[in-house]
Amino acid sequence: MLLQPTDDQDFFRETTARFLEDRAPADELRRLDDHEHGFDDDYWRQGAELGWTSLLVAPEHGGGSISGDGLADLTLVAHEFGAHAAPGPLIPSNLVAAALSDADGHPDLLGRLLDGTALATWCHSEVPNADRFDAVALEIQPDGDEVVLTGQKRPVESASRADHLLVTGRTGDGLSQVVVPTAAPGVSIEPMHSVDLTRRFAAVSFDAVRVRADAVLGRLGEAGTAVDRQLRLGVVMTNAQSVGAMQTAFDMTVEWAFDRYSFGRPLASYQALKHRFADMKTWLEAAHAVSDDACAAVAAAAPDADRLSSAAKAFIGEYGAELLQDCVQLHGGIGVTYEHDLHLYLRRVTLDRTLFGTPSDHRRRLGVAASRDGGEGEAA
Repeated sequence: MLLQPTDDQDFFRETTARFLEDRAPADELRRLDDHEHGFDDDYWRQGAELGWTSLLVAPEHGGGSISGDGLADLTLVAHEFGAHAAPGPLIPSNLVAAALSDADGHPDLLGRLLDGTALATWCHSEVPNADRFDAVALEIQPDGDEVVLTGQKRPVESASRADHLLVTGRTGDGLSQVVVPTAAPGVSIEPMHSVDLTRRFAAVSFDAVRVRADAVLGRLGEAGTAVDRQLRLGVVMTNAQSVGAMQTAFDMTVEWAFDRYSFGRPLASYQALKHRFADMKTWLEAAHAVSDDACAAVAAAAPDADRLSSAAKAFIGEYGAELLQDCVQLHGGIGVTYEHDLHLYLRRVTLDRTLFGTPSDHRRRLGVAASRDGGEGEAA
């Protein structure tokens, strides 16, 4: 999270934190474990009123930022989502809103996304092949005044709750994006299991789904640049969310180590545990730093944005999981119980580690870029 937020950013973050403390305490998260969608509609509408869905949308389309840097502002919200293991489709909703705003398309849908009365999610991920986690096989083909979608996407967050799907597919050698109502004939949604208590995912199949040609964002076969941008935005938001969960878990564990006594001394006084805490603190501070650097590069469309976002995703995915596992172990037996809150953050980091590419996927991207460009180019 930003080391020196502006006063407005700090107020915005604190407002989100207070809202989540009131509306999404740990007991509520456990209740939502049995909820069909993992969050209540009223909760999401109130979050939209706070500005959660508008930060990547241009002012002329009804959006706006706090500081002039909408992505940095959004990472503050994502950080608090991680710090509270909060429910709600923050990342996919903002990705779709950003795509609609950038393409100047579907203004009615965008307006309803901004006020929280509609929900859309991004259908991009597929079962990865051996070479690229971001490979796209679903086909989008023109047919007169319609386009036809055939293929499957998985995992898709909040697909069962969404009103519309922004679907990425292949048209010839290029990529296209199409807005598809979830109720369209040929769309089927199969729920998947999620380790996170409040986030729901599904496999979405498209069996020769037909929609009007004006559902296409931009031009057929020319969405590659937009898709790359959306992937980078997704990585940045996921990183910020993971760092928020890491911070809360670390703080909980430090407090526990000072409160818990063994042989008349607090656990925090033992040298071996001090070394483990020092390692975790190093990982945590580095995670904050690389997350912020990637955010700044992506917001500025810098030449090294791909490289920095992949480096951050690889580092946070790897060491976030290590930090959470250490926190569980340092809590002892209570750390593996459902009643203790620690597992909420372990679940959040574990799932985030797999979204928008695993650490291995992003290390592979960095390696490919280094071998192609002598270590100074962008990731493929």
